Amino acid sequence: MMSENRPAKFAGASRYVLDDELAKIVNISMALEMPLLLKGEPGTGKTMLAHAIAENLRMPLIVLNVKSSMKLVDALYQYDTLTRLNDSRFSDSGRDVSNIEEYIRMGKIGQAFVSDRKVVLLIDEIDKADTDFQDDMLDILDQMQFDIMEIDRTVKAKSRPVIVITSNAKKDLSDPFLGRCNFHHIAFPDREMMRRIIGVHFPDLNRDLTSACLDTFYRLREVRGVEKKPATRELINWMRALQADPDFNVKSLRSAGIPFLGVLFKKSTDLYLAAHQ
Repeated sequence: MMSENRPAKFAGASRYVLDDELAKIVNISMALEMPLLLKGEPGTGKTMLAHAIAENLRMPLIVLNVKSSMKLVDALYQYDTLTRLNDSRFSDSGRDVSNIEEYIRMGKIGQAFVSDRKVVLLIDEIDKADTDFQDDMLDILDQMQFDIMEIDRTVKAKSRPVIVITSNAKKDLSDPFLGRCNFHHIAFPDREMMRRIIGVHFPDLNRDLTSACLDTFYRLREVRGVEKKPATRELINWMRALQADPDFNVKSLRSAGIPFLGVLFKKSTDLYLAAHQ
């Protein structure tokens, strides 16, 4: 039987800056026991939100990183036929090869279902999967059970996970999929929100340096032709690099060439465009 206990309200985490609207949709999704679908460009904190929920509510986090070639059954369980074949050839394995259940390993969704504790299940980058994978997965998550055909067993969830699904919007999701999730678009942080995020990571940072870095960062994000704009992670790493450079001076950031552009831009063409802005 699934537990009817509802999790406590999510109120943010030590290193995650949360706005009121996002907090509300997280808590509504948990109250309604519906998956929360998050969209937004890379670097907006979609993945980190699941980590923050797990931290705040003191739940284990299970992460399913979706791949384009992944089959749904791989997310549910795997039947290790190769190990069973090898064990059948050698008598010193210590396992009963006639017992197929010994060779069943739970996938990430299966692990969330059989866990003795309520967990946060992060399904990361669902837009990489095909439509059948997406829709069939939500059928499983609705029913909170799946069958293991090889041993004629039905696995039922001990408790309903808190489900967070992320999408980078590289591929459209089906209407049935969208209709069965709560949806929230995480916009890229504006300057004031980014200042708060920086304050979490650099609580003692000089205000002038923060302003100079933000000026440069947002200006670089507007360089025309850039394919992969620097995101929050790149900004934080860039600021760490600046602090680690004993020769860096905040005045040079405004008057000279921008140091460590390779921390902000990871593609050669983007790096060239930023350097020649």
